[in-house]
Amino acid sequence: MIRFVAGFGAFVISLDSMMNIAFPAIAAAFATPPEAMRWVIIPYVFSYSIMSFVGGALADRVGHSRVFRLGLAGVTVAFAMGTVAPTFGWLVVARVLQGLTSGLVYGTAPGIMTLTAPPGAQGRALGFLTAAMGVAFTIGPIVAGALVDAFDWPAVFAVRVPVAIAAFGWAWWKLPDVRSTAESGMVRAGDVIRIRVLFPCLLSFVANAGIFAIWLLVPFYLVSVLGLSAFAGGLMFMLTPLGTTLAAPIAGRVADRLGPQLPMVVGLGLESAALGVLSGATATTPISLVAAALAVAGFGIGVFQVPNMSAVMREFPAGQQGAAGGLAFMARTLGVVAGVASLSAIVAMRRETAGFDAAFATSFIVAAAAVAFAAGLGLATGRGLRSTPTRW
Repeated sequence: MIRFVAGFGAFVISLDSMMNIAFPAIAAAFATPPEAMRWVIIPYVFSYSIMSFVGGALADRVGHSRVFRLGLAGVTVAFAMGTVAPTFGWLVVARVLQGLTSGLVYGTAPGIMTLTAPPGAQGRALGFLTAAMGVAFTIGPIVAGALVDAFDWPAVFAVRVPVAIAAFGWAWWKLPDVRSTAESGMVRAGDVIRIRVLFPCLLSFVANAGIFAIWLLVPFYLVSVLGLSAFAGGLMFMLTPLGTTLAAPIAGRVADRLGPQLPMVVGLGLESAALGVLSGATATTPISLVAAALAVAGFGIGVFQVPNMSAVMREFPAGQQGAAGGLAFMARTLGVVAGVASLSAIVAMRRETAGFDAAFATSFIVAAAAVAFAAGLGLATGRGLRSTPTRW
């Protein structure tokens, strides 16, 4: 029961995948260019990246369940604010609140999973968590596309209010006090500044910076270049998170058996190859090829993420699993922030001089090259991760 409650909480937060297919409608409603959507993304992602670590460390001290519930309550308020946002600035404020409180959920859910999992099954528990998030990432674009077509973009916030209330109620009544019985020492700089911790965090940073080329730019490609409706675009867009959902349970079991290095390198390789294919997408590219590339990119990041999080969390003792899970999420989301910022700058510069198609291609080439470099780095210098000791 506990893993389902924690998974549902992470599912609610991950329904933010609904936002991306709504970007064209939001940009039109507030008369802003495509690159302005970075202000819908960056404040949200940056705030939850920081709060995921802070919330996880706090949970180690006061209990994971308390912080988890607080996050769900705050997210509910943020969704309501986004629903009624009259200006672009108001929307950004709502996103900041959403990020701060989402971080509390993301920062505590991994610890809840690992602390309540049987010995030797922590990778599978994290795979379940990643799969729950992947389901939300998958259905979000489809639901959002239908809502935007029928009711416009505020509906992508409104529909999440009752879901968040349900998650909070479930956690309030059914989630027991989850905390480690081991002594909870404060995480020190020396605990983090270790090659076994920083290396997988670096790989996660690059992988998630690269994948956000899809989350930021593909909605505009599907709607503006291919001329798909928001709903049809959502159906296509969901192939990336669907791939992640399918890969996560497999990756968790492989990580438990073989260690994290091999699946991380394979996942990065798949992601880079798919991003490279998408860099050549134009208005005449067969839609089947685009669909395959989107699915492979999602499968690749799914193969990568579970062992990557496992590699980070197993470096910390049971009393620091909240901080460890928060750190893993922080590395992931700081990569998203970097990806959004850099890719938005590329789009703004190239779109003015060469048009959207050239900006799209350049962004994906840069993303594919960065992820390929991370894969090579993981293959060349990550051998020690195969024998990383478990400290749970």
